[in-house]
Amino acid sequence: MATASLRIDLDAILSNWRALDALSGPQTESGAVVKADSYSLGAARVAPVLARAGCRKFFVACAEEGADIRQAVGETPEIYIFGGHAAGDSDMIGDLNLIPLLNSPEQLNRHFEALPGKPFGIQLDTGMNRLGFEADDWFKAAPAVLHAGPKLIMSHLFCADTPEHPANLAQLTEFRRMTEGMNVPRSLAATGGILLGKDYHFDVTRPGMGMYGGLPFAEAKPVVTLSLPVLQVRDVHPGETVGYSAAWTAEVPSRVATVAAGYADGLSRRLGNAAQVWFGDVPCPVIGRISMDLITVDITHLDDTPREFDLLGPRQGVDAVGEVIGTIGYEVMTSLGHRYERHYVGGAS
Repeated sequence: MATASLRIDLDAILSNWRALDALSGPQTESGAVVKADSYSLGAARVAPVLARAGCRKFFVACAEEGADIRQAVGETPEIYIFGGHAAGDSDMIGDLNLIPLLNSPEQLNRHFEALPGKPFGIQLDTGMNRLGFEADDWFKAAPAVLHAGPKLIMSHLFCADTPEHPANLAQLTEFRRMTEGMNVPRSLAATGGILLGKDYHFDVTRPGMGMYGGLPFAEAKPVVTLSLPVLQVRDVHPGETVGYSAAWTAEVPSRVATVAAGYADGLSRRLGNAAQVWFGDVPCPVIGRISMDLITVDITHLDDTPREFDLLGPRQGVDAVGEVIGTIGYEVMTSLGHRYERHYVGGAS
């Protein structure tokens, strides 16, 4: 069976990173978030492009991801682990010179005992109540931590995609209170924080979703094109149904294309009878249920028979698809399946 293809524009990723780096200002270093396999786009291909362009700080979720990035970018760049120093990860962290962002007194003790003298950073909780030292624990630990020389102190904004939200200023104030005068590089802003302005930039920013072409960086260049091949086209008479559960019924003589992709490829079943795909500049409605491997599309209004449709591309990005199904572009992006035939363009040194 023909397979859907996912085109990933490495030059667009690099351009978006450079644009966010410029917004961060000349006194701030821009890292790159490459967790979840670069949001499913392939960290082994993305990270080296950024490293050749001058990125020297990469952020991942766990030590296993850090090991993959270390293999991709070599020994020089710093690789930070958002999840910190988990039990059982000491050998990997030490052998690969990964930098855990310690989140608690327990992790601090684990790191100091297992890997004394090895690099580390600190993550602070400034109101998100997810990961990070709370203020009381942090101020108790700070003298020993600062004596040991952390590479970075960071926190994470939880409402940065909503610039007017009062939590942004509250977190900024708390981050300053917890770090002022400590003479350690600081990081607060991911993509949304970068867009909030220079007060949020500090020493290091962490471009993520905006680098991959998604909101909140509305000026980002499109990065992914997901093309779905047509397997068959049929005529459907009025009153006939299409797909499982008879979820779509033809009201007029119709032409229906069946295309190769489905929920096994990370496409939500909520796209059925709700989304559209594109044939050039012409939108075509997705009809009926999304199957495991197949989607059906109404092409009655087309003069030509398409060979493929684009679900993602310049005319419809991950955020637009996410809006249709009641989620965010991050979920759409990271759900892109492994069955796609992947094509990388650009990224030459």
